Amino acid sequence: MLQNRIKEILLIIIGSLIFAIGINYFAIPNRLSEGGVIGITVVTYYLFEWSPGVVNFGINAILLALGYKFFDKKTTIYTVLGIIFSSLFLYMTEDVGYQVNGDTLLAALFAGVFVGLGLGMMFRAGGTSGGSAILARLANQYLGWSLGKGVLVIDIVVIAASVFIIGQEKAMYTLVAVFIGAKVIDYVIEGLNSRTAVTIISDHSEEIRQYIIDNMTRGVTILEGRGGYSQNQKEVLYIVINQPELMQLKKAVSSVDEQAFVVVHDVRDVLGNGFKVS
Repeated sequence: MLQNRIKEILLIIIGSLIFAIGINYFAIPNRLSEGGVIGITVVTYYLFEWSPGVVNFGINAILLALGYKFFDKKTTIYTVLGIIFSSLFLYMTEDVGYQVNGDTLLAALFAGVFVGLGLGMMFRAGGTSGGSAILARLANQYLGWSLGKGVLVIDIVVIAASVFIIGQEKAMYTLVAVFIGAKVIDYVIEGLNSRTAVTIISDHSEEIRQYIIDNMTRGVTILEGRGGYSQNQKEVLYIVINQPELMQLKKAVSSVDEQAFVVVHDVRDVLGNGFKVS
């Protein structure tokens, strides 16, 4: 338990640093904005040159005071750590920046990757960076939105308002950064252990099952099915495999039964025997 806590806190610290680099090294020097509270923080920096770290801490402290009751004790503590460390690293890296000459898109891509990676690590540890992340967790809990989707929707609203400060072109580049960031968040949280699930309906299910067990060293789940039109009883095979194994399985099924019905599903995360916990 202690080792898990240490690992989670380290994820929050490292994620906070990566998040701050995405903002101070890529976004601000290229006059890009962001969404949520950090977007407001960046805009106030452009308008008044207020410290991003100080403003970020102040706004998030208010939001956390209003929304802490919606989280359990662990999430609240980790969110406090996320706010403290992200604000601290934003303050410490204020003078670090890289202006990409003539290629704002490149800056937007890297800003999105760094911000998304940092936030994703904090989310994965069980905390947030505050601000829109708090609202995104509420949307996840009550609306069923993914955390990436919640951040994306909230961020778009803030970016739309920032058009008057950074201009339409920079706002469009910022949208690219936010979209990339949202995808990276979902990948970090749910996609590190992605697999492929395959459902197979065939009159030769026993031969296919035996091939999978003997040649692919994978377990197979056998489900009882019945044709909706024919009413015939059939065995339905369900297997979860690695992506590179898909072509091998499809060829094997085709060689046994060309009339087999095969459905391939994308699976974001797999836990259990034969698969590592990410």
